[in-house]
Formats: sequence, structure tokens, C-alpha cells
Amino acid sequence: MEVSRLKIVIFGAFHAGKSTFIQAVDPTSRHIDTECGDGTTTVALDYGKVVMDGLTVHLFGTPGQERFEFARRIIMEGMDAALLLVDCSCAVDDFTKRLYCDLVDSHVPLGLMLNKCDVAESCPAMVRRELPGTGNMYEISARDPSSVREALGSFVAIVKENR
Repeated sequence: MEVSRLKIVIFGAFHAGKSTFIQAVDPTSRHIDTECGDGTTTVALDYGKVVMDGLTVHLFGTPGQERFEFARRIIMEGMDAALLLVDCSCAVDDFTKRLYCDLVDSHVPLGLMLNKCDVAESCPAMVRRELPGTGNMYEISARDPSSVREALGSFVAIVKENR
């Protein structure tokens, strides 16, 4: 039986661009967030859906604060693949490194979305050095829907091919 859907869970630190990434793919996406000092932050999850390569892709964005580990564990149940959004405009923080190690250990297909490549301070090469070992790295700007769709489409094709 051919599977016609994918559950992809999106991980990343606070302000890495997870909500913006999902909105770029699905402008009608849903978000559960709250106001904070720097704007808004996800407190439960983000959800979006898109059809790509004949598959309905369900995107679940996780909260970026460490205290929401319990929510990440619930959301990742039954995931077919994972994306880790990394802010390339600053150093890779310890939380992102832990997420990366946990996702590698989960043995699901993993893609790294090197976000904010459109800003002057961005340094994707630094992220590649800090988080080596996955060939599925994509340089994007979550604010640019075409770069997000292209990267997500490439990742979905790889996941589909290896199912």
C-alpha cells in the first residue's frame, strides 16, 4: 500500500523561524502563540499542510523553548521525518546542538534548514561545521516562500524515495 501522507515535525530554537517557515508553505496555517518581549512565541504548536510530489505533507512546528520538551515529545510521535531550523545569523547554541543529536538518534530522515541566509551576518559554513553528518542541508530564508518551497520539495522527494 502506497502511503499518501507525510508527517514532518519542525524543530529549532526560539526565533529560528519555524512559524515563518510553515506560513511560507501554507498561508492558512494555524499557530498557538503568545506575546513575549521580542514579539510572539509558539507555546503549543504550529500546523500547516501542503501537497507535494503526490503526498499530503502535514507540518508540525514545535515550541523553541527548552521548557516545552514535553510538548515536543508528544508532537514527534509518529513523525515520518524531521526538519531542524537553524538561525545562520548567530552561533549555534547548545539547545540546537542537543536537538540535532536527539534527532540524529531518532533515526528518521533529517533535513537541516539553514535559515536567515539572506542577512549580512549569516554564516552557513559555520553551521555546517558545528552540525556535520547530514547531507540534507538547505540554505533558505523562511521569509521567502519560493526558497522554502524549493527546499521542502527537495527534502520531501528524498524522504519519498527512501520509504
